[in-house]
Amino acid sequence: MSEPLAPRPPLDPDRLAALAGPWRVEVVDTTPSTNAVVAERARAGEEAGLVVTTEHQTAGRGRLDRVWETPRGVALTFSVLLRPDIPATEWTWLPLLTGYAVQAALADRVPEISLKWPNDVMVEEHKIAGILVERIETPDGPVAVIGIGINVNQTIDDLPVALATSLALELGESFDRTDLLVHVLGSLHGLMPLLDTPAALRAAYLDACSTIGREVDVHLPGGDVRRGEAIGIDANGALVVSSADGALTVGAGDVIHVRATS
Repeated sequence: MSEPLAPRPPLDPDRLAALAGPWRVEVVDTTPSTNAVVAERARAGEEAGLVVTTEHQTAGRGRLDRVWETPRGVALTFSVLLRPDIPATEWTWLPLLTGYAVQAALADRVPEISLKWPNDVMVEEHKIAGILVERIETPDGPVAVIGIGINVNQTIDDLPVALATSLALELGESFDRTDLLVHVLGSLHGLMPLLDTPAALRAAYLDACSTIGREVDVHLPGGDVRRGEAIGIDANGALVVSSADGALTVGAGDVIHVRATS
């Protein structure tokens, strides 16, 4: 059994409640899903800017309802309520923007950090953060609930799969999750204007995306697998793959997995 690198301080509700800017941050001790909490609040009329974070998420979900589990007090799991003022056709950029914001927030500490399309945050071949964006219908119109989970102070024994990592494992030190949440929220707020200029967002995302230029297997619903080179991202944030059968363009909701073969 590996030992914790250092004490793991709890989230600081007072510091987060006093956070300046557009966010209203609430800390709950335990919850099945921060996304579910924020979605319920949104349906009840909550305004954009709510952030709910927790010490222990017991039934977190990833894309396609994959389970995301962490021990108490080691990960940073939170959800953000947004009401994007963009056309419905451009909501496809929300997961990519969020991934880019997390990657940008961590890049100064982890130079090898990159994005695996559409929104997994990676350190080389190991996943360090995941994102789930849900569109929720409310009486006042649709809102986006953005769930973010970052592996922060996990040891090897804390991680559920071999192809995962944490900030503590990568850098050999523990992290204050309150500081990290403030930093990531600042990055997300600062980069939100990119939604108004999809071409600029596409260029920024491409620069951070390690999927482009690699040979990948695209696992489609029904069991079909297409192999080819990931050659770009289209104007809607979909992945473009060049294969022997011709170009294939897939959105995040169209695939089961996209896995690099080399």
